[in-house]
Amino acid sequence: MLYHFIDFNDKKINSFLLLELEDLAKTLAKTNQYKVDFGKLSYISFQENKIYVSHFWDDRPQKIKIDGMKSEIFLRAFGNIHFTDFREIEPFSKFAAETNIPSFARQLFMLAEDVRIEEECKRKRTGMNREFHTRRAVYMDYFESQMNVNLEKNLWIDAFFNFIYAVWNTNKPFATFPAFPVELDRHIPLFLEKLEKMYEAQSTKDCAILCAEVVEKAELLFSDDMINEYFHLPVLSGNTLMKARTGKARKSFLENNDPADAKNKDVFQEEMKTWHRETEKEGDNHLYFNLERGTKSSLPKGNARKGEPGQTEMTIVRGKSGKSASKAWANTELEGNEGIETTDEPHRYGEVNKQAKAIFIPPQTPDANDREQYRKLREGVLFYKRKLKNIIEQTLEKKKTGQLTNRKIGRLGKNLIPYFIEDYPNLFYKKTEPVKEIDAVFSLLVDCSASMSDKMTETKRGIILFHEALKSVRVPHEVTGFWEDADEATKDEQPNYFDKVISFSRSLNESTGPEIMRLEEKEDNRDVFPSV
Repeated sequence: MLYHFIDFNDKKINSFLLLELEDLAKTLAKTNQYKVDFGKLSYISFQENKIYVSHFWDDRPQKIKIDGMKSEIFLRAFGNIHFTDFREIEPFSKFAAETNIPSFARQLFMLAEDVRIEEECKRKRTGMNREFHTRRAVYMDYFESQMNVNLEKNLWIDAFFNFIYAVWNTNKPFATFPAFPVELDRHIPLFLEKLEKMYEAQSTKDCAILCAEVVEKAELLFSDDMINEYFHLPVLSGNTLMKARTGKARKSFLENNDPADAKNKDVFQEEMKTWHRETEKEGDNHLYFNLERGTKSSLPKGNARKGEPGQTEMTIVRGKSGKSASKAWANTELEGNEGIETTDEPHRYGEVNKQAKAIFIPPQTPDANDREQYRKLREGVLFYKRKLKNIIEQTLEKKKTGQLTNRKIGRLGKNLIPYFIEDYPNLFYKKTEPVKEIDAVFSLLVDCSASMSDKMTETKRGIILFHEALKSVRVPHEVTGFWEDADEATKDEQPNYFDKVISFSRSLNESTGPEIMRLEEKEDNRDVFPSV
């Protein structure tokens, strides 16, 4: 029959998967107006009220296919709708149309915006990390193979675009250059200087400015435009642009417009004995026991009663109590500090530290000069911060799905050869428990003695990389500089200063960082003296 020759274009659609993607899109977009459909490339169409998922994932394994399609829903329904400034698309589209390489310009802008909003998506919703990791791994393999093909075909600008994707998404600390012609190869370092600024982009406008600079340089080197199309930048005009900018053309998000009655709140007046002025206001404080502020206890730190063998961490919840076997607190007067036995011992930190005295410098607010110096040093490590962040995330992803192999019990593994060649074979494996976040904190002590005078600038660069990378993956940390003031030292007292420029409580704040510039080389230092 004649109709058989077009059977290859008759793709079967998984209706349940389509409905799942559509529900996901409506949830993330917070509106029911968008439908999901499949197309050659992934983009959002305001004319049709559709989010297109690309056919790129069709022939992949089922798990990769689902993760890849979900990642595109994340980018369009959550990333584009909530984080893309559509007012910047129209002027950049006009700019691209006036260049000699319009396809390259439009695809570069779409790629840059996808890279930026992917980070926003992962920062706002960490549950999207797995799908984005799958997407990045598959795309990296694809673009590396495309780069080799385009180089063999002498499609230099297409290969250059593949190279840009690798620079912005690779997990390797240093980018490797492909085999471009000599006249192009010597310009690659100049492009890299521009491309590394992508990690500073905070908005769609920043992406547009960066891409315009790259396109203007590329126009001087490439005479032909791209042949392949990897990304699609939708055209916005007229009412479509109005809808993208303001949302006025959207349907109502609610079934009705009845205002909420503020007096009809379901507020329970039952008293909880753990309530405090921190939790007296209505909010998400159900069973909230950890208070950040409150009345200080008269008991000194370091003198807590030791736990008993039969006690557990949930004893307070179950109400279990009993007489303590320890008599250390039997005669303690709780009204004051008299009678409390101290655990301090003479010369606790050695004879050499007998007269040493710890002095903690109070926090100080960085000035404009500190912020400007921090900004300059931060720009120099942003490229490496991105790589280090990806390495940390990949390590965590491996820990989520890793296995403990060569065990005596568990699930039977696929490698049964040891059964025949070993006397005591370990043929089983066990899946590790899933880990949702990095269960760790870091404390960095910085030597601020005079010997650091010629190393302090590079040291600050390393500290900034340490701080920015850990902050990006939400791992608490602290940075403390230490030194001893030899001029103030006497026979009876030797002051040792500790300047905690980054504290655990503020380490994850967006504005934290310029305090690092306060670290300077001072006098002497004292080893093996505790900082706390």
